[in-house]
Amino acid sequence: MTPEQICDEVTASGLRGRGGAGFPVGLKWRTVLDAPAWPKFVTCNADEGDSGTFADRMLMEGDPFMLIEGMVIAGLAVGAHEGFIYVRSEYPDAVATMQAAIRTAYKTGWLGPRVLGSDHGFDLEIRVGAGAYICGEETAMLESLEGKRGVVRAKPPLPAIEGLFGKPTVVNNVLSLASVLVVLAHGADFYRDFGVGSSRGTQVFQLAGNVARGGIVETAFGITLGQMLEQFAGGTASGRPIRAVQVGGPLGAYLPPTEFDLPLDYEAFAEAGAMIGHGGVVVFDDTVDMAAQARSAMEFCAAESCGKCTPCRVGAVRGVEVIDRIVAGQDAAANVVLLQDLCELMADGSLCAMGGLTPMPVRSVLQHFPESMDGSAARTDQQDRTGGARR
Repeated sequence: MTPEQICDEVTASGLRGRGGAGFPVGLKWRTVLDAPAWPKFVTCNADEGDSGTFADRMLMEGDPFMLIEGMVIAGLAVGAHEGFIYVRSEYPDAVATMQAAIRTAYKTGWLGPRVLGSDHGFDLEIRVGAGAYICGEETAMLESLEGKRGVVRAKPPLPAIEGLFGKPTVVNNVLSLASVLVVLAHGADFYRDFGVGSSRGTQVFQLAGNVARGGIVETAFGITLGQMLEQFAGGTASGRPIRAVQVGGPLGAYLPPTEFDLPLDYEAFAEAGAMIGHGGVVVFDDTVDMAAQARSAMEFCAAESCGKCTPCRVGAVRGVEVIDRIVAGQDAAANVVLLQDLCELMADGSLCAMGGLTPMPVRSVLQHFPESMDGSAARTDQQDRTGGARR
């Protein structure tokens, strides 16, 4: 197949990025292919930092050649001769397995100056991150690959036009690159037959938290969240009722049981103010403190922000303070309004998804669990301390 044919087949399959953003993979590859600058690069974002996610690690440790083959195909498709896999430092076994697989690939001719005897060369390296969550954001990852501090870049220009070292660059997730193998082995129509709407193919969902059966479930888009929890998770490990499920990592929305009929696809979740993200599904039973969960999102952002933009850097710190005042019962109603305004500012004004998505879990708590953010807990505690009756 020519590079154009590979890009067309991937585009026709409807494959979208599995790292969280859901951008069409074929469109990204075509943009890099058509870019006039040279050289071009293929990068794999394996900085899997979301809570409750482990599919990238399982694939790299279990079948690393899927990822290698996907990256070689991407190189053929866009005219790139060099690739980098950016792996988080917390995955030493995945790093060791990938390095051994790359050595084997060089020995057998999958990598090197003439891939499988062809005229196309492709070299591949592993680069290990230093533990920064923000380096999961594509431009911060590129900064880190260049040996710089992991700070988000302003866009445009997009990485497909000016990415690694200012050259056209493919940035894809582990699962995205591995899915290309299915598309090219069986055809675009085969892959597109799975899924619903514009969410085509399969997604690897990772079940974690308070679940009876945690692990990985690969299924077509369209199954409801409730079906996922009933058929595969088996309810909570504690045996208590589920109060909330967070889908999409630490910046994903908290969904109550009333939302469990929501189909797991990009558009349905977006309409509900939520996101699929990298496919992490974390379950909480009815003992969870939802105000603490909202605070945790702001605290996480404050700790992991790269600090480049003010809404994220300062907003997250102010968010922790406002939630603390709400929980303490200090003019809770007014502070809830202030918190909503702060969420709007962060969502609209942040440079990247770190600050832009931090409001999502907070807003979901305000929407679905308002009783946890009305200061009543503080009033109940005060009654207990002063001898008031608690019913």
